[in-house]
Amino acid sequence: MRSLDDKFGEGPDTLRARWREIVGEALASRSEPVKVIKSRVGGATLELKVAGAVAALVQHQAPLILDRLNLYLGLGAVAKLRIVQGPLSRPPPLLRAASSRRPRPPLDAAAEQRLADGLAETPEGPLKEALTRLGREVMRGQNGELGGGG
Repeated sequence: MRSLDDKFGEGPDTLRARWREIVGEALASRSEPVKVIKSRVGGATLELKVAGAVAALVQHQAPLILDRLNLYLGLGAVAKLRIVQGPLSRPPPLLRAASSRRPRPPLDAAAEQRLADGLAETPEGPLKEALTRLGREVMRGQNGELGGGG
């Protein structure tokens, strides 16, 4: 294994294990190393998969990411980043947190009626549905966190 490691260097599995330490929490949750492409001349290219619009941020921070990678892997080990947009193998932290959150309790009948009365003249459709959801969340916040009566 040692001779293979000397010949081909660190692979993406090693980087994945330490990715959070190398690039920091913000980038690690929205990117992942896919493969290291060796070059005959100069350093390797790291193919990096990123979630959506994060590609622009990664492109902007590429010199810093390369510096951090080369600190970890050794001077000149990685010369370029190849950024590929696509879904990550693990969901971003906000999606994980939202799915693990307990459902909020429903409003009581009186609060639900006040909300319905307030939106009575709003035409049926997506706007009314969104306003109803927003109204429920606001009323829950007033009852729970703010201590008000709704």
